[in-house]
Amino acid sequence: MFRTRFRRLAAGAAVAVIGLGALTACGAGGDDEATSGPAKLRFLSLAWQKESLQVNKDLVAKWNAEHPDIQVEYVQGDWNSVHDQLLTSFEGGDAPDIVHYEASSIGEFSKQGYLADLSDLVSDDLLGQIDKGIWDTTTVDGKVTGVPFLLESQVVIANKKLLDAAGVAVPPADGGWTWDEFQANAQKLTKPGQYGAAWALKSPTNRVLNLALNYDGKFFYGDGGRTEVKVGDAEKEIPKRIHDMLYTAKSASPEALGMSGADTLPGFFGGKYAMLPGSVSLRQQMVEQAPAGFEWVTLPPIKGLSSKQAANPQTLSISEDSKHKKQAAQFLEYFLNPTNMAALAKGDWLVPTGKQANEELVKLTAGKQGWDVAADSATDLTVAPFQQADGYPEWKTKYATPALQQYFANKITLDQLGTQLVDGGKQVLR
Repeated sequence: MFRTRFRRLAAGAAVAVIGLGALTACGAGGDDEATSGPAKLRFLSLAWQKESLQVNKDLVAKWNAEHPDIQVEYVQGDWNSVHDQLLTSFEGGDAPDIVHYEASSIGEFSKQGYLADLSDLVSDDLLGQIDKGIWDTTTVDGKVTGVPFLLESQVVIANKKLLDAAGVAVPPADGGWTWDEFQANAQKLTKPGQYGAAWALKSPTNRVLNLALNYDGKFFYGDGGRTEVKVGDAEKEIPKRIHDMLYTAKSASPEALGMSGADTLPGFFGGKYAMLPGSVSLRQQMVEQAPAGFEWVTLPPIKGLSSKQAANPQTLSISEDSKHKKQAAQFLEYFLNPTNMAALAKGDWLVPTGKQANEELVKLTAGKQGWDVAADSATDLTVAPFQQADGYPEWKTKYATPALQQYFANKITLDQLGTQLVDGGKQVLR
């Protein structure tokens, strides 16, 4: 989820990329415990938005000023190239001490032994601030190899004036609509020249598997041996509901299917779509791009049997080869204390994992611009089976995305979709 978002926007971010291999003298591979002087740590950060960059750099500068015996060097990375850079640096024994990445991507490095087990390095307080379901996303073979700190949930952005005109009340931050209510309200908001919703499904797989947790749809099943894809009633629920909105109720725009979330904004601002199901980070573009006088609101995640969604948090890890693991852990504790975590989340328009950070963020923003909804949505985010399945990226690219695109284009049936997903799993899963 995160890489998709950052790759889409990175071109405009003007982020300088510094190759990890060029920094050899003061990193994990160059120091040892006997070296005189301060412990020197390299921190690879993937922050890229202006406010987020500033917060990251300010926190590092403040730490360095207050801790002359532990000095942190800020190294700017880039989401587009970080995987290859890390692979090269890990294999070459020159990895940064502290690594910023995401839960779905650190598993590979964890299994290869490149990331330290943080179980005994982070405090009980930090462990207790974050729900177990979120910690599970960074736990590999019983080892916690990353501290999850920023989350991206799926919410609904709505045109307030159109809701008011149709008599549709805005639900409270902690009480989202059920899927039945969402679909019924989309119908109320549909009229000539106006659709109730626009599902931007250019890249549908993560979205569908994420929301499938609303109905306990797992897709990936395994008992410690071979993992296989199964598509039963629970897995079919979300695709069927979206398909019904497109072709039965006709309350969702077919033209939005090939769009990204950002592509739908002109139509949304022009009153063509009343609601945009999408990432909580879409609120940033509302603030920056909405025309003067445009009223928008953030609606909570939609509920099925639950409001559960897949969590793929951004993470901070410590290299197994770091000579200063304890000092690196001290920096992480500081960097991710509630106040700092709230500031980091605000800079990225995302959701902090920590309970107290959530509270501070709502207080800091007075809950405006959807921050109350964003903070509340964190309670329903958890690990999903697809995130821990070897072969998922290949299954997603070769089989799931094309099949879902065909289904949402009304070219294959729901049963045919299921067959293609299962058959694809047989080809790539181990």
